[in-house]
Amino acid sequence: MKNPPEGEVIHLVDRMVRNVKTGRFERSLSGLTAAGALVTAAEIYFEHDKASFGNKWMWVPVALGPVGAAAGIAGIFSRRMAKTALPIASAAIVANGLQGTYLHARGIAQKPGGFSNLRYNIEMGPPLLAPLLVTFVGGMGLLASVLRRER
Repeated sequence: MKNPPEGEVIHLVDRMVRNVKTGRFERSLSGLTAAGALVTAAEIYFEHDKASFGNKWMWVPVALGPVGAAAGIAGIFSRRMAKTALPIASAAIVANGLQGTYLHARGIAQKPGGFSNLRYNIEMGPPLLAPLLVTFVGGMGLLASVLRRER
């Protein structure tokens, strides 16, 4: 994108679009990761609370939410944290999301009829695709850590 003529004000949206086009989106994506981690951790808490936290692994994504949020906030203010803490926390979130997908599939299989009664068990069992949403939050953090930092 061309630089604007002397004295012309660059609008916030134009600046954001230019940052995305040039790969300078680290701080913004770090912030989005922080917000996404908190929102998904809260939702996971409520859903797993409905199931009475029947499996100890149900606590892990709840605990990783604040970790991802802290790393995302740190990544906003510190380039060093965006390149160290954020990818570590994000990789843990991605791994846990994939593990959750496996555990949810196993939970569906353990329902009466298992996979032969798939449609009913997907609707009544643990949400099969929900853990992939938290995986996307971790993926945003990983992406943020490889992007260039905007000014």
